[in-house]
Amino acid sequence: MKMAAIALAASLAGVTSARDFRGVWVATVGNMDFPRCTSAQVFKRTFSNLADRLARRNCNAMIFQVRANCDAFYPSRLAPYSRWMTGVEGRGYSGFDPLAYMINETRRRGMEFHAWFNPYRVVRATKLSKEAYLARLAPNNFARRNPHLVLAVPMGNGEISLLLDPGEPEVIRYIAAVVHEVASRYRPDAIHFDDYFYPYDGKMIPDGDTYRRRNPYKLSLANWRRHNVNTLILQVRRTIDRVNYGKSDKVRFGISPFGIWANYAPETPAGSRTKGQESFHTLFADSRLWVKRRYVDYIVPQIYWHRTHTKASFTVLLNWWCNVVRGTGVKLYIGHALYRFGTPGWGQDELVQQLRLVRTRREASGSVLFSSRHLLAPATTPVKLGVSRIWKDR
Repeated sequence: MKMAAIALAASLAGVTSARDFRGVWVATVGNMDFPRCTSAQVFKRTFSNLADRLARRNCNAMIFQVRANCDAFYPSRLAPYSRWMTGVEGRGYSGFDPLAYMINETRRRGMEFHAWFNPYRVVRATKLSKEAYLARLAPNNFARRNPHLVLAVPMGNGEISLLLDPGEPEVIRYIAAVVHEVASRYRPDAIHFDDYFYPYDGKMIPDGDTYRRRNPYKLSLANWRRHNVNTLILQVRRTIDRVNYGKSDKVRFGISPFGIWANYAPETPAGSRTKGQESFHTLFADSRLWVKRRYVDYIVPQIYWHRTHTKASFTVLLNWWCNVVRGTGVKLYIGHALYRFGTPGWGQDELVQQLRLVRTRREASGSVLFSSRHLLAPATTPVKLGVSRIWKDR
């Protein structure tokens, strides 16, 4: 088994090239990939160690979550410090700017820094009422100050999800202002949005009142929701363009949507030959349109299935996304579910085969792995050993 793992690691080391975008997501929500730090010194030491380890694995881009729950990993006039940073929402580090430090340390190691935002989420799930949960937030949290702009979506098991209402123009203006604050002050290599728009599991989204008040074009409910998300994406595009005007160091805009835009059907003839959940219908995220209209500079579809999956083949979706970006000028990076390797259906060579497939497609410019804790996991099994050595310098 150990020899097989070493062979896998060796083969992985040969699938990267200088042209590849070799990114990794660092999720801070729930302290998934980055721990709470009690002081600026601890933060510096923890982040520098993370950056060192990723650089040693030949990563050239870190996508770090700086806004997970209407909060911030930087001093902001628009949002409180994140609870995932210090353990207490609103508490930061005196005289220390975490984001400025992270960008500098990442670039010093030859990597890009992409500032990752979740635009709408207040909390993924809570058993508290909306009023009780908002009362726990910092006084300057936008959601707490504007409860009328927060939707409480039933999620089952007595839980609700709280998110900023995508149909409210004030929400769109606020998120654009948050992006402007970071893009203009810090000039990261990119602003990055994840795949959470309308909630995945939301069956009864309570936006009927907003729909009646904010629907001048009398769109259907589904088209209205997609219009709301599209409006946000376009507004962010324009915000970043204004920040970039006259500058040589352009801040880019990228999104990592759910891997399936829509399945092929009479109403979506441009869809992929798949049978999975569809972002177009479920999340109301029209990711194909964002590429075709060049709202984004790059797209990272989360193709989190293996090559022989019967309903959502990695290969089928890779080819579909290559066709979508062809001729648009939008860069295509592929998102890989690192945490799924070694589970049923995922052979030891699945990762290397996926990376090799990406490299054979002219339209694809690299890959992003979810997430850093899996990339840096201890080598306790042959699969983990291979994963932990991926992208290691040759």
